[in-house]
Amino acid sequence: MDAAVQEAKLLRQVNALIVAHLRDQNLTQAAAAVAAATMTPVSAAKDDVSLPNHLLRLVAKGLAVEQGEAARGGGVAAAFDSAAAAGGGGMGRPLGTNAVDFSMQNVKDPSKSFSKHEAKHISDHKNVARCAKFSPDGRYFATGSGDTSIKFFEVAKIKQTMLGDSKDGGRPVVRTFYDHMQPINDLDFHPTSPILISAAKDNTIKFFDFSKTAARKAFRVIQDTHNVRSVCFHPCGDYILAGTDHPIAHLYDVNTFTCYLAANPQDCSAAINQVRYSDTGSLYVTASKDGSLRIWDGVSAECVRTISGAHGSAEATSAIFTKDERYILSCGKDSSINLWEVGTGRLVKQYAGAVNGQFRCQAVFNESEEFVISTDEQTREVVVWDALTTEKVARLPSGHTGAPRWLEHSPVEPAFVTCGNDRSVRFWKQTA
Repeated sequence: MDAAVQEAKLLRQVNALIVAHLRDQNLTQAAAAVAAATMTPVSAAKDDVSLPNHLLRLVAKGLAVEQGEAARGGGVAAAFDSAAAAGGGGMGRPLGTNAVDFSMQNVKDPSKSFSKHEAKHISDHKNVARCAKFSPDGRYFATGSGDTSIKFFEVAKIKQTMLGDSKDGGRPVVRTFYDHMQPINDLDFHPTSPILISAAKDNTIKFFDFSKTAARKAFRVIQDTHNVRSVCFHPCGDYILAGTDHPIAHLYDVNTFTCYLAANPQDCSAAINQVRYSDTGSLYVTASKDGSLRIWDGVSAECVRTISGAHGSAEATSAIFTKDERYILSCGKDSSINLWEVGTGRLVKQYAGAVNGQFRCQAVFNESEEFVISTDEQTREVVVWDALTTEKVARLPSGHTGAPRWLEHSPVEPAFVTCGNDRSVRFWKQTA
């Protein structure tokens, strides 16, 4: 993950150098086109380049080093080329190598079949189950409720209960955390440490250490000024994005709790339903109650693209990046699920057939991004589409007796969680 983050930063620096170089050569239109295509803020290009012809100077130095290494029989260039040829690590690996190519239009291949899944009712909250989140390694997940509690589950134990060989009496809940005064809105796991954070209507973000078996209370608290609707860790783990009733995302330094706001809010006026970082942290997206999506620079916190009316006048309730960071999947209370191109803001694909107009619906990819999965609050079904063809390939009875409120997929395997108005939590896994 650290290598990917560093790679993304280097790519951003290269883009800024190119834009600045074109501008220095009075190629204003070309500079503007590259800046728009790569979403490089003009201010970033100015800040990163302090000398005229800076790019030419760096290229000249690089060529000199390369020629010197070549004369000695290898070196930097050879190492770079061998890493790229091997396809493993290094700067030669393109971002999102294993991602689905959503640029394919009018796909004529038949849609893929969605494998059969079995579901198990694993627990109940005392009030509406409002959100769920898997850990990055897929070993754990947690659910948050209107009863202010957070239930923490271990996936391996749930699988044991589904096989009927559980040794602890079939109790998949590892523990329950109680430390909020108002309903839980969202959850996230630290990318590397055993820390779970929660966002709630009591204007707080709380930190729970799940490595300590006796811990039931938060060990740290961020006190915000607004209802915290959504939270997301930066991939490096040092920062947290918070989407609140305030129209601008709040960026917190995890070590100091210092709060930063974007310098160019771009006429934002509506509360934020969801915030999510891209895999490298180079970008983040906000989904707002006014139906808009906004894409932000993950370093400068500048708004680089606004997709107004992404869901008409209805609320945009969820938004996530694809693995290659080229597209965003969004869901809204207009019953639409849309795929947007990050570089242009163009609508690429639509997934129709699920009704959601009352609650905060979620649309997600499966672990391979071959399928889009959501819920239908009227029929209480789980709905599945082929991500490339957009064809609806499955409608699965959820087993919930009330409208499902959240669906969260494992990042590592064919398994997901649903929870909702009936207070229940159901775990789904692919059958052999």
